[in-house]
Amino acid sequence: MEEKSVKILVLGSGGREHALCWKIAQSPLLEKLYCAPGNGGVETIAECVSLDIESPPAVVKFAKEQAIDLVVIGPEGPLVAGLADALMAENIAAFGPVAAAAQVEGSKGFTKDICAAYDIPTAAYGRFKTAAEAHTYLDTHPAPIVVKADGLAAGKGVIIAETDAQARAAVDDIFDGAFGAAGAELVIEEFMTGEEASFFVLTDGVNALPLATAQDHKRVGEGDTGPNTGGMGAYSPARIVSPALLEETMTRIIQPTLTAMADKGSPYRGVLYAGLMLTEDGPKLVEYNARFGDPECQVLMLRLKSDLVPALMATAQGDISDLQLEWHDEDAMTVVMAAQGYPGSYSKGTQIKGLDAAEADADTQIFHAGTKIEDGKTLAVGGRVLNVTSKGKGLPAARDKAYAALDKIDWQEGFYRRDIGWRALDEG
Repeated sequence: MEEKSVKILVLGSGGREHALCWKIAQSPLLEKLYCAPGNGGVETIAECVSLDIESPPAVVKFAKEQAIDLVVIGPEGPLVAGLADALMAENIAAFGPVAAAAQVEGSKGFTKDICAAYDIPTAAYGRFKTAAEAHTYLDTHPAPIVVKADGLAAGKGVIIAETDAQARAAVDDIFDGAFGAAGAELVIEEFMTGEEASFFVLTDGVNALPLATAQDHKRVGEGDTGPNTGGMGAYSPARIVSPALLEETMTRIIQPTLTAMADKGSPYRGVLYAGLMLTEDGPKLVEYNARFGDPECQVLMLRLKSDLVPALMATAQGDISDLQLEWHDEDAMTVVMAAQGYPGSYSKGTQIKGLDAAEADADTQIFHAGTKIEDGKTLAVGGRVLNVTSKGKGLPAARDKAYAALDKIDWQEGFYRRDIGWRALDEG
């Protein structure tokens, strides 16, 4: 890649996008950084712009007017809506897959069918378009079982049913519109046991480069209990992903998927995020995401030593064959501060104090998610509000720094889990 200064537009408003902007802003190649819509933290390092990121024409118009060299698409919605296609049609580099490739996240059934056709290890499953068919399947497939809305449901369309009654209620709820259009179809899967890990690769459609490993905590409560959320914390590296396991995942899961997408005429280009279940039979695919995980992106960006911009550009331009990335040896942990009531209803507009003191440690970075700055005050306006992220020599050190920072934040209306990384820490 030519060493020229670039103008970059990042799309999204969460902690993931703040982390991406934070890392991009450190690049000597950067000329100008925009973020749409951004949040209270992002606006300190990028120019936040009001833009309908779900509207490809609106994004294309802005990118052309500002001579944007690269658009980094953070969330899954614009990808599934075809934003990368629209940008590429105008010769604007886009980091993220085209709509046909983004189906790996946009339709759980689509991905399951690829797994079946290309012998990719995953849970046994059935796809259904009516409640009657799904109930018939449940007659011969006892709980525990997993019921999933087929489409995008903001990370909330997965129900782990521990009883037959829960499974049947989940089927009825999905087809009754609990997740809107995402529930026009559903997938029922066998319940897999094992430990979960997040596995990320950058890919140009042919070559794939594994990134650092991570593990997140989806459940709202300590001990991984309670309802699923968008993620309550994460750490990296996930030492449970050994070099042998990484190699097996690349060979049996990632490469066959890239082959499948190329065979379909829609090569996958961008970051591919595989949620893995590490079973007694080896790694199995839980599901794919077509973008960086949130909050895993936060720990990855803190640990990434290399300049992110060349990696994003090479991926978008379709050739990562020469790409190499260096990582800091330290472990990193992020803990999500969420509004009381999340993932249910919560109040907005409460003030958060003490952030400067919490961020005083050079190894700690607070990535904002659901915040806005008003009259110099930081206000909470979302469910997941802050990602308190620290690195240290070993996971216990990273944990201690993160929780020391959390103790300095004054926000009575917030809460967080005290046990992020507990499995890895228990194992020493």
